[in-house]
Amino acid sequence: MSQIQVNNKTLINFMNKRKLAIVFSAILILISIGSLATRGLNLGIDFTGGYLIEAGYQDDVDLDAVRMALTTAKFKDAQVQNFGSSKDIIVRIAPRDDINKATIGDNILEVLTTTSDKEVNMRRVEFVGPQVGDELRDDGGIALLVALGGILIYISLRFQLKSAVGAILALVHDVIITVGLFSLLQIEFDLTVLAAILAVIGYSLNDTVVVLDRIRETFRNIRKTTAEDILNISINQTLSRTLVTSLTTLLVLLALFFFGGEIIHGFAIALIVGVVIGTYSSIYIASSTLMMMNIHKQDFLVVAKEELVDDAP
Repeated sequence: MSQIQVNNKTLINFMNKRKLAIVFSAILILISIGSLATRGLNLGIDFTGGYLIEAGYQDDVDLDAVRMALTTAKFKDAQVQNFGSSKDIIVRIAPRDDINKATIGDNILEVLTTTSDKEVNMRRVEFVGPQVGDELRDDGGIALLVALGGILIYISLRFQLKSAVGAILALVHDVIITVGLFSLLQIEFDLTVLAAILAVIGYSLNDTVVVLDRIRETFRNIRKTTAEDILNISINQTLSRTLVTSLTTLLVLLALFFFGGEIIHGFAIALIVGVVIGTYSSIYIASSTLMMMNIHKQDFLVVAKEELVDDAP
């Protein structure tokens, strides 16, 4: 990272790398959109409906043997994967008319016991109907769109045009890349992940607003300095706050990821990625957008209203 001298102070020259950052972000966005278009999201049972059965073995599980046993027992559509450790598994089965909801857990447990010489423990059995899953998916999508719409209105009123465009692009950038990662790695996307995406939107916006506010203040207070230097000064002034906030948040999220259990792994992953990408976009995407739009001091000047003078005697 190169450095610059402004008023005898050594600052990190973030804007010197803005073109490289834009190329990097463009590649990530293209990969994310491509994955979403071709692979889609691995929607969880919350959205698709179906049965979810969690079981625990006393030894490492042979997933191929479990899949073969389920196929033989006429559960060909069952999806099996490890859950937390190599001794725990989750079985997902799409809703079917020939399955009895009351006995599905016992039926699956009976099949699983044939794949191990030791006792297999049933941990939980969940069912979400397809209609409920559709409603959750639609309501979740509406909630996301409403949140984005409200934020766009707030940004439009809060900032002048160029800053608002930078904030919106940074926000869209963060959401696309975070969701794209889930599509690329086929991590299960459920209601907890959707909640994390909404939290990412709020975090990213808050960080971007702090940077843009400082940029506006710096433009108004400093004269005879290039726009690039003002952006660098503003980012450096907010850098300590940004890093402290991001690092402390990441410490909590990493604790959730490693010690919070498999159920909230998706939630923790979404927030970890969102915090990292949100911090990066506040520095490079929002600020680089201002540079590309030729931001200057006049954009932040407050136009004083002339007072009308009554000339009448």
